[in-house]
Amino acid sequence: MASQHNDPIDYYLRLDDEEIHLNPYIGSTIKLSYSGIITCLHCQRVTKRSYSQGYCYPCFKKLAQCDLCVVSPERCHYAEGTCRDNDFAMNFCMDAHLVYIANSSGVKVGITKQENLPARWIDQGAVQALPVIAVQTRQQSGFVEVAFKNYISDKTQWQRMLKADDAHVDLIKIRDRLMQDVSGDLDTLRNRFGLQAIQPINNADVQTFRYPVQQYPTKVVSMSFDKTPEVGGVLYGIKGQYLIFDVGVINLRKFTSYEIEFTSGERRSAATIQLQLL
Repeated sequence: MASQHNDPIDYYLRLDDEEIHLNPYIGSTIKLSYSGIITCLHCQRVTKRSYSQGYCYPCFKKLAQCDLCVVSPERCHYAEGTCRDNDFAMNFCMDAHLVYIANSSGVKVGITKQENLPARWIDQGAVQALPVIAVQTRQQSGFVEVAFKNYISDKTQWQRMLKADDAHVDLIKIRDRLMQDVSGDLDTLRNRFGLQAIQPINNADVQTFRYPVQQYPTKVVSMSFDKTPEVGGVLYGIKGQYLIFDVGVINLRKFTSYEIEFTSGERRSAATIQLQLL
Protein backbone atom coordinates (compact mmCIF):
# COMPACT_ATOMS: atom_id res chain seq x y z
CA MET A 1 0.00 0.00 0.00
CA ALA A 2 1.08 3.53 -0.70
CA SER A 3 0.57 6.17 1.98
CA GLN A 4 0.43 9.92 2.44
CA HIS A 5 1.31 11.68 5.68
CA ASN A 6 -1.96 13.39 6.55
CA ASP A 7 -3.99 13.45 9.76
CA PRO A 8 -4.87 10.62 9.74
CA ILE A 9 -2.60 8.77 7.30
CA ASP A 10 -4.15 8.20 3.87
CA TYR A 11 -3.70 4.73 2.37
CA TYR A 12 -3.94 3.62 -1.25
CA LEU A 13 -4.07 0.10 -2.67
CA ARG A 14 -1.91 0.12 -5.80
CA LEU A 15 -3.49 -1.57 -8.79
CA ASP A 16 -2.19 -2.15 -12.30
CA ASP A 17 -3.71 1.06 -13.63
CA GLU A 18 -5.15 2.87 -10.61
CA GLU A 19 -4.96 3.40 -6.88
CA ILE A 20 -7.88 2.77 -4.58
CA HIS A 21 -8.13 5.22 -1.70
CA LEU A 22 -8.86 2.87 1.20
CA ASN A 23 -9.76 5.36 3.94
CA PRO A 24 -13.34 5.88 2.67
CA TYR A 25 -13.94 2.12 3.00
CA ILE A 26 -13.24 2.08 6.75
CA GLY A 27 -16.44 0.95 8.43
CA SER A 28 -17.56 -0.87 5.26
CA THR A 29 -17.31 -4.50 4.21
CA ILE A 30 -14.57 -5.29 1.68
CA LYS A 31 -13.15 -8.51 0.31
CA LEU A 32 -9.75 -9.42 -1.13
CA SER A 33 -9.65 -12.53 -3.29
CA TYR A 34 -6.39 -14.23 -4.26
CA SER A 35 -6.44 -15.70 -7.79
CA GLY A 36 -3.66 -18.22 -7.12
CA ILE A 37 -1.24 -16.36 -9.40
CA ILE A 38 2.10 -15.05 -8.12
CA THR A 39 4.23 -13.14 -10.64
CA CYS A 40 7.92 -12.54 -9.94
CA LEU A 41 8.71 -8.86 -9.47
CA HIS A 42 11.86 -9.13 -11.56
CA CYS A 43 11.42 -11.62 -14.40
CA GLN A 44 7.58 -11.70 -14.48
CA ARG A 45 7.65 -15.49 -14.30
CA VAL A 46 4.61 -17.11 -12.68
CA THR A 47 5.82 -18.87 -9.54
CA LYS A 48 4.13 -21.19 -7.06
CA ARG A 49 5.82 -19.53 -4.10
CA SER A 50 7.05 -16.03 -3.33
CA TYR A 51 10.57 -15.55 -1.93
CA SER A 52 11.88 -12.37 -0.29
CA GLN A 53 8.49 -10.68 -0.70
CA GLY A 54 7.80 -11.10 -4.37
CA TYR A 55 10.50 -13.03 -6.24
CA CYS A 56 10.71 -16.47 -7.81
CA TYR A 57 13.38 -18.82 -6.48
CA PRO A 58 15.97 -18.29 -9.28
CA CYS A 59 15.74 -14.51 -8.88
CA PHE A 60 15.87 -14.86 -5.11
CA LYS A 61 19.16 -16.72 -5.45
CA LYS A 62 20.81 -14.35 -7.93
CA LEU A 63 19.51 -10.81 -7.31
CA ALA A 64 21.41 -8.44 -5.05
CA GLN A 65 18.19 -7.05 -3.57
CA CYS A 66 17.45 -10.53 -2.20
CA ASP A 67 20.84 -10.99 -0.54
CA LEU A 68 21.05 -11.30 3.23
CA CYS A 69 23.02 -8.06 3.49
CA VAL A 70 19.94 -6.07 2.42
CA VAL A 71 18.26 -6.86 5.74
CA SER A 72 21.57 -7.07 7.65
CA PRO A 73 23.66 -4.33 6.01
CA GLU A 74 26.55 -4.75 8.43
CA ARG A 75 27.14 -8.05 6.58
CA CYS A 76 27.85 -6.25 3.29
CA HIS A 77 30.47 -8.16 1.31
CA TYR A 78 31.07 -5.67 -1.50
CA ALA A 79 34.65 -5.09 -0.36
CA GLU A 80 35.33 -8.83 -0.75
CA GLY A 81 34.33 -8.64 -4.42
CA THR A 82 31.38 -11.01 -4.00
CA CYS A 83 28.48 -8.58 -4.48
CA ARG A 84 25.82 -10.00 -6.80
CA ASP A 85 25.30 -6.76 -8.75
CA ASN A 86 27.71 -3.82 -8.86
CA ASP A 87 25.13 -1.39 -10.29
CA PHE A 88 22.67 -2.23 -7.52
CA ALA A 89 25.40 -1.72 -4.93
CA MET A 90 26.32 1.70 -6.33
CA ASN A 91 22.71 2.91 -6.47
CA PHE A 92 21.33 1.33 -3.30
CA CYS A 93 24.13 0.49 -0.89
CA MET A 94 26.87 3.05 -1.60
CA ASP A 95 24.51 5.91 -0.87
CA ALA A 96 23.74 8.06 2.14
CA HIS A 97 21.47 6.53 4.79
CA LEU A 98 19.86 7.65 8.03
CA VAL A 99 19.67 5.88 11.35
CA TYR A 100 16.49 6.73 13.23
CA ILE A 101 14.57 5.88 16.36
CA ALA A 102 10.82 5.36 16.24
CA ASN A 103 8.05 4.70 18.71
CA SER A 104 6.39 1.60 17.28
CA SER A 105 5.35 -0.99 19.88
CA GLY A 106 8.05 0.67 21.98
CA VAL A 107 11.14 2.61 20.95
CA LYS A 108 13.18 0.90 18.21
CA VAL A 109 16.10 1.70 15.94
CA GLY A 110 16.03 1.47 12.16
CA ILE A 111 17.73 2.59 8.95
CA THR A 112 16.53 4.00 5.65
CA LYS A 113 17.25 6.59 2.98
CA GLN A 114 16.09 10.18 3.30
CA GLU A 115 13.82 9.85 0.25
CA ASN A 116 11.94 6.97 1.89
CA LEU A 117 10.71 9.15 4.74
CA PRO A 118 8.14 9.32 6.18
CA ALA A 119 6.87 6.25 4.27
CA ARG A 120 9.30 3.98 6.13
CA TRP A 121 7.97 5.10 9.52
CA ILE A 122 4.35 4.77 8.42
CA ASP A 123 5.12 1.32 7.03
CA GLN A 124 6.16 0.25 10.54
CA GLY A 125 3.14 1.76 12.27
CA ALA A 126 5.24 4.29 14.20
CA VAL A 127 3.40 7.01 16.12
CA GLN A 128 6.62 9.04 16.52
CA ALA A 129 9.97 9.05 14.73
CA LEU A 130 13.25 10.97 14.77
CA PRO A 131 16.38 10.70 12.57
CA VAL A 132 19.50 10.64 14.75
CA ILE A 133 22.59 9.87 12.62
CA ALA A 134 23.53 10.38 8.95
CA VAL A 135 26.04 8.00 7.35
CA GLN A 136 27.61 7.66 3.92
CA THR A 137 26.76 4.03 3.09
CA ARG A 138 24.22 1.37 3.95
CA GLN A 139 26.88 -0.81 5.57
CA GLN A 140 27.82 2.02 7.92
CA SER A 141 24.16 2.41 8.89
CA GLY A 142 24.15 -1.29 9.74
CA PHE A 143 27.14 -0.92 12.03
CA VAL A 144 25.47 2.02 13.82
CA GLU A 145 22.22 0.08 14.13
CA VAL A 146 24.10 -2.84 15.70
CA ALA A 147 25.53 -0.47 18.31
CA PHE A 148 22.05 0.85 19.15
CA LYS A 149 20.67 -2.70 19.38
CA ASN A 150 22.66 -3.17 22.58
CA TYR A 151 20.18 -0.75 24.20
CA ILE A 152 16.93 -0.86 22.20
CA SER A 153 15.26 -3.28 19.82
CA ASP A 154 15.39 -3.13 16.03
CA LYS A 155 12.09 -5.00 15.68
CA THR A 156 8.46 -3.94 15.75
CA GLN A 157 6.24 -6.20 17.84
CA TRP A 158 3.48 -6.22 15.26
CA GLN A 159 0.82 -7.77 17.48
CA ARG A 160 1.30 -5.11 20.14
CA MET A 161 1.43 -2.40 17.46
CA LEU A 162 -1.99 -3.50 16.17
CA LYS A 163 -3.71 -3.50 19.56
CA ALA A 164 -3.36 0.22 20.24
CA ASP A 165 -1.37 3.35 19.55
CA ASP A 166 1.65 3.61 21.85
CA ALA A 167 1.69 6.54 24.26
CA HIS A 168 3.99 9.34 23.11
CA VAL A 169 7.43 9.50 24.70
CA ASP A 170 10.23 12.07 24.79
CA LEU A 171 12.25 10.91 21.79
CA ILE A 172 14.70 13.81 22.11
CA LYS A 173 15.59 12.76 25.64
CA ILE A 174 15.85 9.12 24.56
CA ARG A 175 18.07 10.11 21.63
CA ASP A 176 20.43 12.05 23.86
CA ARG A 177 20.76 9.14 26.28
CA LEU A 178 21.36 6.65 23.48
CA MET A 179 24.00 8.86 21.86
CA GLN A 180 25.92 8.79 25.14
CA ASP A 181 25.51 5.02 25.37
CA VAL A 182 26.93 4.40 21.88
CA SER A 183 29.55 7.17 21.83
CA GLY A 184 32.43 4.69 22.08
CA ASP A 185 31.08 2.60 19.20
CA LEU A 186 30.62 5.72 17.07
CA ASP A 187 34.20 6.80 17.75
CA THR A 188 35.40 3.39 16.60
CA LEU A 189 33.40 3.73 13.37
CA ARG A 190 34.75 7.25 12.75
CA ASN A 191 38.30 5.98 13.19
CA ARG A 192 37.54 3.33 10.57
CA PHE A 193 35.54 5.35 8.01
CA GLY A 194 36.46 8.99 8.76
CA LEU A 195 34.93 11.80 10.80
CA GLN A 196 32.49 12.82 8.06
CA ALA A 197 31.13 9.31 7.59
CA ILE A 198 29.19 9.21 10.88
CA GLN A 199 27.41 12.48 11.63
CA PRO A 200 24.88 13.10 14.44
CA ILE A 201 21.65 14.89 13.53
CA ASN A 202 20.90 17.37 16.28
CA ASN A 203 18.36 19.70 14.66
CA ALA A 204 15.64 17.27 13.53
CA ASP A 205 12.09 17.54 14.80
CA VAL A 206 10.07 14.60 16.06
CA GLN A 207 7.42 13.60 13.55
CA THR A 208 4.10 12.20 14.74
CA PHE A 209 1.57 9.98 12.97
CA ARG A 210 -2.08 9.14 13.48
CA TYR A 211 -3.62 6.15 11.75
CA PRO A 212 -7.14 5.69 10.34
CA VAL A 213 -8.40 3.14 12.87
CA GLN A 214 -11.95 3.09 14.22
CA GLN A 215 -11.37 0.13 16.51
CA TYR A 216 -8.33 -1.90 17.53
CA PRO A 217 -8.62 -5.67 18.08
CA THR A 218 -8.34 -7.05 21.60
CA LYS A 219 -6.93 -10.27 20.13
CA VAL A 220 -4.84 -10.20 16.96
CA VAL A 221 -5.74 -12.99 14.52
CA SER A 222 -3.50 -13.11 11.45
CA MET A 223 -5.01 -13.95 8.05
CA SER A 224 -3.09 -15.27 5.04
CA PHE A 225 -3.84 -15.74 1.36
CA ASP A 226 -1.76 -18.93 1.49
CA LYS A 227 -4.31 -20.45 3.87
CA THR A 228 -7.50 -18.69 2.81
CA PRO A 229 -7.83 -17.34 -0.77
CA GLU A 230 -10.51 -14.87 0.36
CA VAL A 231 -10.03 -12.51 3.28
CA GLY A 232 -12.17 -9.61 4.35
CA GLY A 233 -14.93 -8.36 6.55
CA VAL A 234 -15.72 -4.99 8.06
CA LEU A 235 -12.61 -2.83 7.69
CA TYR A 236 -11.93 -1.35 11.13
CA GLY A 237 -8.76 0.48 10.13
CA ILE A 238 -5.28 0.49 8.62
CA LYS A 239 -1.94 0.72 10.39
CA GLY A 240 1.53 0.03 9.08
CA GLN A 241 0.92 -2.34 6.16
CA TYR A 242 -1.94 -4.10 7.95
CA LEU A 243 -5.62 -4.06 7.14
CA ILE A 244 -7.57 -4.48 10.38
CA PHE A 245 -10.88 -6.34 9.95
CA ASP A 246 -13.52 -7.34 12.45
CA VAL A 247 -12.37 -10.97 11.99
CA GLY A 248 -8.58 -10.56 11.81
CA VAL A 249 -5.66 -8.68 10.26
CA ILE A 250 -3.58 -9.14 7.12
CA ASN A 251 -0.15 -7.75 6.24
CA LEU A 252 -0.43 -6.84 2.55
CA ARG A 253 3.32 -6.24 2.17
CA LYS A 254 3.92 -9.92 2.93
CA PHE A 255 1.94 -10.83 -0.18
CA THR A 256 3.79 -8.69 -2.69
CA SER A 257 3.39 -10.11 -6.25
CA TYR A 258 0.16 -11.93 -5.40
CA GLU A 259 -2.69 -11.17 -7.81
CA ILE A 260 -5.75 -10.16 -5.84
CA GLU A 261 -9.20 -8.83 -6.57
CA PHE A 262 -10.63 -6.02 -4.46
CA THR A 263 -14.40 -6.04 -3.97
CA SER A 264 -16.65 -3.66 -2.06
CA GLY A 265 -20.30 -3.30 -2.98
CA GLU A 266 -20.40 -2.81 -6.73
CA ARG A 267 -16.67 -2.11 -7.08
CA ARG A 268 -14.34 -4.82 -8.32
CA SER A 269 -10.70 -4.31 -9.33
CA ALA A 270 -7.86 -6.76 -10.02
CA ALA A 271 -4.35 -6.00 -8.82
CA THR A 272 -0.90 -7.40 -8.30
CA ILE A 273 0.45 -6.10 -4.99
CA GLN A 274 3.61 -4.04 -5.50
CA LEU A 275 6.77 -3.76 -3.40
CA GLN A 276 8.93 -0.73 -2.60
CA LEU A 277 12.37 -1.12 -1.06
CA LEU A 278 12.41 1.06 2.08
